[in-house]
Amino acid sequence: MTEQRVGTIPAALIAAAERFGPKPAYVEGDRVLSFADLLAEVEATAAGYAALGVSPGDRVCLWAPNSIAWVVAALAAHHAGATLVPINSRYTGHEAADIVARTRSTLAVVADGFLGRSQIKELTEAAHLPDLREIVDIDALPAIQRAVDGTTRTRALAVSPDDVADILFTSGTTGRAKGVLSAHRQTVGVARVWGELGGLTEDDRYLVVNPFFHSFGYKVGIVTGLLTGATLYPVAVFDVTATMELIERNRITVLPGAPTIYQSMLATTSRPDLSSLRLAVTGAAVVPVVLIERMRDELGIDTVVTAFGMTEAVVATMCRGGDSAETVATTCGRAVPGMEVGIATSTSSADGTGELLLRGDFVMLGYLDDPEATAAAIDADGWLHTGDVGTLDAAGNLRITDRLKDMYICGGFNVYPAEVEQTLARMPGVRDVAVVGVPDERMGEVGRAFVVTATDSARVSEAEVIAFARERLANFKVPRSVVVVEALPRNPSGKVLKNELRSRNG
Repeated sequence: MTEQRVGTIPAALIAAAERFGPKPAYVEGDRVLSFADLLAEVEATAAGYAALGVSPGDRVCLWAPNSIAWVVAALAAHHAGATLVPINSRYTGHEAADIVARTRSTLAVVADGFLGRSQIKELTEAAHLPDLREIVDIDALPAIQRAVDGTTRTRALAVSPDDVADILFTSGTTGRAKGVLSAHRQTVGVARVWGELGGLTEDDRYLVVNPFFHSFGYKVGIVTGLLTGATLYPVAVFDVTATMELIERNRITVLPGAPTIYQSMLATTSRPDLSSLRLAVTGAAVVPVVLIERMRDELGIDTVVTAFGMTEAVVATMCRGGDSAETVATTCGRAVPGMEVGIATSTSSADGTGELLLRGDFVMLGYLDDPEATAAAIDADGWLHTGDVGTLDAAGNLRITDRLKDMYICGGFNVYPAEVEQTLARMPGVRDVAVVGVPDERMGEVGRAFVVTATDSARVSEAEVIAFARERLANFKVPRSVVVVEALPRNPSGKVLKNELRSRNG
């Protein structure tokens, strides 16, 4: 299969099997899976999906942590002509069921028992899901595999570059997650660009700490691996000691991740040999200049770069090798090939700061079943209004200075206060609530909830609020501190003055 034809994920997998054959595609513990065997596993699983009733155009949800099985399950969905819907592995059953219901998914593959939970029970008890025909435990994938016939390959080759490849959910200011639709050509295209800018080759050993349910684990992890021939090492749960030992033992060369990962590595007193690392790509939070310097000097990583992206555009800007530590730490680099970056003149101040706009090949198709939100996000000229405030220097480097939205980033994950606020507002005894992000040395930012109680006699404690949130929200969304106040500060129009809340010490 020629490179020119690789415009879909199934085509990328078939081409990788032809090009790299027996070379290891994945290593997980003692298990090594070659590119050729990966294709065979995916085709057999896709045939199994078809036997379960999955048809081209259907949606397949995948709720599990990083593993080789996740990769097989995901690529099999594409191979069957279906659209992949990854779900955050930390989500509660209610959060997962909402996504299954809204996407009208016909199949859900879940890691039952992950972190000691019963995901299948949680999912089935959370909501009535009339479109869902089957729930399959990811560990039982081999049991559903079927013999591959001509229909399996025909379905895979029938997938068009313009077909919807995936729906990734990202929370919005309304407090409800929005489904971001991307075509195969976009997912493959952004993976190719990221791989080219990072100089990835088949000689690289790529440690994937970023979750596969996130675009940075799935698109510039799994798909980039298919295009470059790099060997991927998936990590299900980040443990700094185990991760560093894995780097030393396997001579890992590429390690993208949130700043939290590198800060944890630098904080260890006993550090294995990490000299094999040649490339680290970080972002998703404010990056101190000293962190970039220490990553280069103390961890010995040859190339450290930052990038900017979002679920709606995946990768829009990226630093390049050779950029100074200050440029890497204080900017998000320049537009990647195929993308344009601009500042909205309607919001621009005298110094050129304004709302960040993105346009190009990798901007989403739109939001699932929400034409109004799509039209509000992408204007008539094709510019995606990000809600972030930034500026561009003379070299075209993007600097994010603020957020129009109140979103904050906890350990590399976006958290939207409106969603947390809506959850806490349902707690008995809570009359009013506002959530803001506050700095945290390890996580970048964490949530702080300001709560107004219904009456003095119904005061709620910090522990009670956190426990209420923990039952209903993924861990990274749960506020780490709670402040009980008599009233929230508001402007004359009634809007909560969150900058005032952020300035409070507690």
